[in-house]
Amino acid sequence: MRLPPGPLLPWYKLASIASFAGSDNKMTPSKRILVMGVTASGKGRLAFDLAQHLRGEIISVDSMKVYRRMDVGTAKPSKEAQSRVPYHMIDVVEPSEAYDVATFYEQATRMMEQIQRRERPAILVGGTALYIKALLFGLFAGPAADDVVRQRLKQRIEREGLDSLHRELVRVDPPAAARINPHDERRIIRALEVFELAGRPISSLQTQFDGGEIATEWTVIGLRRDKDLESRRINARVKAMVQGGLIEEVRSLLAEEPSLSKQARSAIGYAEIIDHLAGIMDREECVERIKINTRRLAKGQRTWFKTFPFVHWITLTDQSTPEEILRKALGVLGKL
Repeated sequence: MRLPPGPLLPWYKLASIASFAGSDNKMTPSKRILVMGVTASGKGRLAFDLAQHLRGEIISVDSMKVYRRMDVGTAKPSKEAQSRVPYHMIDVVEPSEAYDVATFYEQATRMMEQIQRRERPAILVGGTALYIKALLFGLFAGPAADDVVRQRLKQRIEREGLDSLHRELVRVDPPAAARINPHDERRIIRALEVFELAGRPISSLQTQFDGGEIATEWTVIGLRRDKDLESRRINARVKAMVQGGLIEEVRSLLAEEPSLSKQARSAIGYAEIIDHLAGIMDREECVERIKINTRRLAKGQRTWFKTFPFVHWITLTDQSTPEEILRKALGVLGKL
């Protein structure tokens, strides 16, 4: 079976790779596999194929896939895929609710323990940098929240706009600014709050995680391609999402009560379409803005990946097939 190159969203509707399936495919239940890569890298497909081959269960490491009914814009696996492979940490909260890394860490850790008791490998796929770091290295606390500082920053957003605070973050903490979505008000406020309270950028305080050791039960597999190819895949994915009903999905979510949380509204794809539906930009400009912001996210992800010396990288081309990617990933796992 050969698939055309590109991020084709309905990968999960395809038949499994029969040549790799079999009843004897098992791994030690203590093994935890993390599949990572920039957005639209194909990591979701690889996680699905690994889970089928290894009889594993998938844990999503994504701060937006946790929201119910935010399906198209977060590229969730379909209900069909979820019926064939156990998925966790998807559709766990309402879009109106707040969700944070501490909650994710607690729930995902508990889920990994349950999977281990079922004597299956846990295959994690993502995703969100802060969530990945929490799982691999533990939670980063930093200075305690300061209501006075936060209120002042929120008042500045009302007066100057969120862009103004993001530009300030670019100035005082470029690494953090590269990783944080320009629409993510909560994380921008937190980064500036830490800078003010600690007198140091949050990225410098988090270097305790960078290059550190991880527990032996983890195997981290990364997918990477040439930057131009990754950008083309991102552009194609955005186009497919819009054609697949993203605008209609956002319109439906906006009609719900209670309304979308600030976190949900900040998601790339959703924030831009909310502006489009409000008349701030036309459809064409909206789609281009989503592409630009998604490519910017990928750039930040590539920068962050450089801090991880323990990733088993699989370098791919536009000719790489799912079968080849799975074979290479199994090769990594077989060498351990």
